[in-house]
Amino acid sequence: MTRPGSSHPDPGADPAYAALKARIIARTGHHYYIDKDDLLIERLRRRFRDAAAADCAAYAALLSDGALGEAEWARLEAEITVGETFFFRYAEQFQALRERILPALIAARASERALRIWSAGCSTGAEPYSLAILVRELLGEALPDWRISILGTDISTDALATARAAEYGRWALRTMPLEERLRYFTRLPPAPGIRREGGYALRPEFRALVRFERGNLLTLTEPAAAAGEAFDLILCRNVLIYFEARTVAAVVRGLGRRLRPDGWLLLGHAEPNPVFSGFLDAVSLPGTVVYRPLPEPPALVMASGLVPPSLGVGGGDGAEVLVPDGPESDTVAPAAAPVGMPAADTAGGALADLLPARLPLPLPLPLPLSLPLPLPGEAEDGPEIGASDRDRIRALADAGDTGAAWRALRVALEAAPTDPALRFYEGLLARALGRDVEAERALRAALYLDRGFVMAHYHLGLLLIARDRPYEAARALDNAVALSQAVSEALGPDTALPEGDGASAAEIAAGASVARAALERRSS
Repeated sequence: MTRPGSSHPDPGADPAYAALKARIIARTGHHYYIDKDDLLIERLRRRFRDAAAADCAAYAALLSDGALGEAEWARLEAEITVGETFFFRYAEQFQALRERILPALIAARASERALRIWSAGCSTGAEPYSLAILVRELLGEALPDWRISILGTDISTDALATARAAEYGRWALRTMPLEERLRYFTRLPPAPGIRREGGYALRPEFRALVRFERGNLLTLTEPAAAAGEAFDLILCRNVLIYFEARTVAAVVRGLGRRLRPDGWLLLGHAEPNPVFSGFLDAVSLPGTVVYRPLPEPPALVMASGLVPPSLGVGGGDGAEVLVPDGPESDTVAPAAAPVGMPAADTAGGALADLLPARLPLPLPLPLPLSLPLPLPGEAEDGPEIGASDRDRIRALADAGDTGAAWRALRVALEAAPTDPALRFYEGLLARALGRDVEAERALRAALYLDRGFVMAHYHLGLLLIARDRPYEAARALDNAVALSQAVSEALGPDTALPEGDGASAAEIAAGASVARAALERRSS
């Protein structure tokens, strides 16, 4: 079937599409596409064109055609990978790496002078190359005396080809100050496929520390995976949110098996899970949680359930994860709680429990932001997020499905990182998780993007009260009072405030005033 005026088949109008979609999700683990038909159809249409497939049935037959089918699976997996990434992504984690984790590892390995690091789901290489920059800076003149091995793995051959080339546009370097860009990269002239102002090539001394391989994340669920290379540090970030919850614990357990006894594991901000405490020790560092092996991991209660054979999952620090040199097989995975958020009856609960508790909040002191904002002179060209996306995130959280709410939020932020409402909900959900540092950062980001965001001032004040910072809390509450009163005067006291869960300007002004008065009484 084709669209009117188009010579290319339209997978979405094909009655065989549903079966093909189910097969793709079962094979790849890309549950991300369960409710994203438009995205999957767009990517399938490109593969249909390149493979000269007439329809979904013909393409399904190609995927079953022995070696040709395996080659097409690899191309399809590369096509449907979500591959956005950038250097030094998540400043809090890189701060922990710079100030705590890598110095501790360097001290612990001083006698053997060797470090082994694995970036699982490295996409186009920004994460392992960021690690190479850190390691080289920390070791300094001692570097020649050390054996440094940084492995980047991904399922996408296209992403790995880009990683090996180590050439990037300005968007991948968007959080890096100009002086650092010039220190670590050389400028490239304008060229097709790179941004019109040219790009940047990573300097050879950093490239030399990193090697890339293709692998399979789900082989980590096999006990034999523990027999592979042991690592001092593993990063597997923004990958697990794309798996079904029941496979997550098995994958993380496999990552733990690949750590040395005193090694470190970093997952994405959305991926911590109480189930991990059965086999990993969670360590709280400023702005993040990291994991270390337990001295004697207790047995994990296993539940029956087949993990579908897969070549990895979309996401990673931007794309798909691979385990080097691992076979595939169906395996039994432990049941896991929803990824990324506590159950609805744990700290925070649904978003409705965090919204107008009829208390108030004030203006914050500025903090360094790690927002992926456009560089000066660059236009934003990403898609916009509509009210329906925010409504869905809110509805999921209010229904108690906080894991799905967090995953939906992360996907939405990838598409629209400068949307203040999304940053606001990031703050509420992070606070529900008990991650107050991240919650404060997100609420301040919302205010950086929209200084008149009354509810962000309000909730920032409440958060600062809980963190025992009354002076800053008072400032935030004062702003909430002033801004909500201004809305009352201009539009009427019954005007509902954006993202206020139906609360009126008068109600928020009154609640903020009450909280402000309580702060004054406490301080006096």
